[in-house]
Amino acid sequence: MIDIEKARADTPGCAKVVHLNNAGAALPPRVVIDTVRDHFDLESTIGGYEAKDRAAERLEGFYDSVAALLGARRDEIAYIENATRAWDMAFYGVPFQPGDRILTTTSEYVSNGIAFLQVARSRGVHVEVIPDDADGTIDLRVLEAELAKGGVRLVAINHVPTHNGLVSPAAEVGRLCRAAGVLYLLDACQSVGQIALDVDELGCDMLSATGRKFLRGPRGTGFLYVRRGVLDEIEPPFLDLHSASWTTPSTYEIRDSAVRFETWERYFAGQLGLGAAVDYALSIGVDAIEARVSELAAGLRSALEAKPGVTVHDRGAKRSGIVTFTMAGQNSRELMLRLREQGINVSATEPDQRFDTVSPESAVRASVHYYNTEDEVARLLEAL
Repeated sequence: MIDIEKARADTPGCAKVVHLNNAGAALPPRVVIDTVRDHFDLESTIGGYEAKDRAAERLEGFYDSVAALLGARRDEIAYIENATRAWDMAFYGVPFQPGDRILTTTSEYVSNGIAFLQVARSRGVHVEVIPDDADGTIDLRVLEAELAKGGVRLVAINHVPTHNGLVSPAAEVGRLCRAAGVLYLLDACQSVGQIALDVDELGCDMLSATGRKFLRGPRGTGFLYVRRGVLDEIEPPFLDLHSASWTTPSTYEIRDSAVRFETWERYFAGQLGLGAAVDYALSIGVDAIEARVSELAAGLRSALEAKPGVTVHDRGAKRSGIVTFTMAGQNSRELMLRLREQGINVSATEPDQRFDTVSPESAVRASVHYYNTEDEVARLLEAL
């Protein structure tokens, strides 16, 4: 059981706003704020290199914390400056050959879709979208049949898409990929921090995530998991003196861990803050967080569906803390701005999901977290 009052007392922003935009950037707890601020203050008073040395033990502890969050090994974790770059480091490291196939879903994130098309143009691969089943989730039977045809180099999906509320059957996809011997990249940007994750259960070879969303960490932070068994198959698209060693004037060696995906220069205050956010989530319990988020989101969906003129657009057999809806006669972005004027934060989805032909061009996105209350949900409904 989560102590909601304590969680809110730990979160200064709760006193100022009804924050239902956790899929954009959640409100950080005080420990994250203090951790980032204290390290930046230290850098400003004793020097950046010196502050990094003083924080060395805690910076190393980051890898243990993230490994515990994912059920991974610490040498399978890399600190990356954001989720997009984490995903890029994995994706662009796959040794694609002309004719290779990439399988994805209708709900794929825009940045990832653009990357698919770039690699299709530059390396001659084929990007194929697996259709949805009746629930609006990736059709696992079609995926299995496509994997059986051969030639698939990579399956890449979003665990929780940004715009339609569903939770993809990531573990089922993982089992199919393992059986077919195909690399599997999971974008966990919206699931980490709101859903309990175990990389062995998920069966993913690579997983990218951000700090700013449901983990409640700083912006400009993220991480990448790469399974030890596939590490040598994925060569980072660029290297530096941290990810590799210059061994002779004409040779170099890449680091034998996920650190090969990192760079020497980084936001150290952010890394410490992200580690603090992970530890805070673990102290509460991600299973408890998932149950609370699911309960709040289900209540919000039910109330919206009963409201005249409101259409909920979420789909999938299992749904996340992201709730998307439209109101008849209302522009979603204008509605978002009007709610913001009343101290209620939501966001609006953008009309740029090119693989998805079912979701509306734009919708209001309300994304709840465990520190939100039923009263805050009621305030949103009253404002609508």
